Amino acid sequence: MSFPLILAIDPTEVIPVLASGGGMAIGVVGIVASNMRRASREREREQTRREIAAYVAEGSMTPEDGAKLIAAGGGRQTACGPGGRDA
Repeated sequence: MSFPLILAIDPTEVIPVLASGGGMAIGVVGIVASNMRRASREREREQTRREIAAYVAEGSMTPEDGAKLIAAGGGRQTACGPGGRDA
């Protein structure tokens, strides 16, 4: 079994392979970063809800005020419409 030397391969054959591989790598990194950002945003939103619930439970905030705060942060209004692109 003989493997051709990398130096012996014509560079015009290697460039398309490297370009498509690099493009796929950039795509995968983008998808992973987007999923991490979405998970982080959801974790922060849940933490805020828990903090508001704790304030309501201890009596330092009325349930109506807590509901208003949760509703105020519930959806984003953007050029893409209610909830934005990532809703």
